[in-house]
Amino acid sequence: MFRTKRSGLVRRLWRSRAPVEGDGEADPGTHGSGGCCMAKTPKAGRSNPGTEAELKALTHSILKKIKEKHLEVLLQAVESKGGARSPCLLLPSKVDTKVGQPCYPLPLLLFKVFRWPDLRHSSELKRLPCCESYGKMNPELVCCNPHHMSRLCELDSPDSVSPSTETGGLTHSAPVGFSDSQALQESGERAHWCMLAYWEEKIRVGRLYSVREPSLDIFYDLPQGTGFCLGQLSSGNRSQLVQMVRAKIGYGIQLSREADGVWVYNRSCYPIFIKSATLDDPASRTLLVHKVFPGFSIKAFDFEKASSLQRPNDHEFSQQPCTSFTVQISFVKGWGQCYTRQFISSCPCWLEVIFNNR
Repeated sequence: MFRTKRSGLVRRLWRSRAPVEGDGEADPGTHGSGGCCMAKTPKAGRSNPGTEAELKALTHSILKKIKEKHLEVLLQAVESKGGARSPCLLLPSKVDTKVGQPCYPLPLLLFKVFRWPDLRHSSELKRLPCCESYGKMNPELVCCNPHHMSRLCELDSPDSVSPSTETGGLTHSAPVGFSDSQALQESGERAHWCMLAYWEEKIRVGRLYSVREPSLDIFYDLPQGTGFCLGQLSSGNRSQLVQMVRAKIGYGIQLSREADGVWVYNRSCYPIFIKSATLDDPASRTLLVHKVFPGFSIKAFDFEKASSLQRPNDHEFSQQPCTSFTVQISFVKGWGQCYTRQFISSCPCWLEVIFNNR
């Protein structure tokens, strides 16, 4: 029996579907309680397929109606897990399933099958900067590329998130970086909107990295990666733990400045941990450390909110550069009251994001 190219693509896509939690194949770090990424669970609509067999039948019937060139784009995105840059996948927002049954939302189905089996509603999602078609194409077509979307973090109440007890003490080299950046700005180049410092425990590795583009990938290795590659930074005295965590950074994170603030998208297979003044209650005396699971995005910094913050008695803030606008991000390992590491300077691999509010 002859097999068509289309049927071969459909079979490869189904084999690349996202594992369901509990089947033993899920990515490390996607389980556990707490943190800020406990997604909403709206009531399931009638169109949600129930069993695995029903989902498979529905997925196959819909994929077989999609053009081969679109299936190839989808396969590229899915098999690389978003590591390879793939174009927008413009398809109708709804497709017919069977006669007499309602249309099924195509984007929701593809996101559910290939990224988040527990996804219930589009309100749980955020479009990523790599999706260039949003609002620009035929309104009847929508981008259905699963790796052009992320899940939205929900901030838990302070009682359910680990508070940080860090009191400062780190050495910052940001003023030098700002001086360098000002010189570049005077020469006519685009001004930076933030600078990055990469740390391994108490040691800063490499030079400060100036960020001028609206979106930046920060990774250890990436199939088609451009951005801040941590894997290229050398250090002579790495501990075994640092080496192990570095190897887990993988696709890392995406940092993007958008209209409402700065967003961080976790592209890796492990959680990241974030501390930011604008994620917390301004009246709080301590900053919380927020856990962000793989595939989730969080608005890590709000410039408007930050400008109104005043913490004159906060020792940690008094140690920051003159802008006082910083975010700390640790890969894989958390810190704070509920962790063995009380200070971020004890974390194996972490970033300091220093914003320029000039």
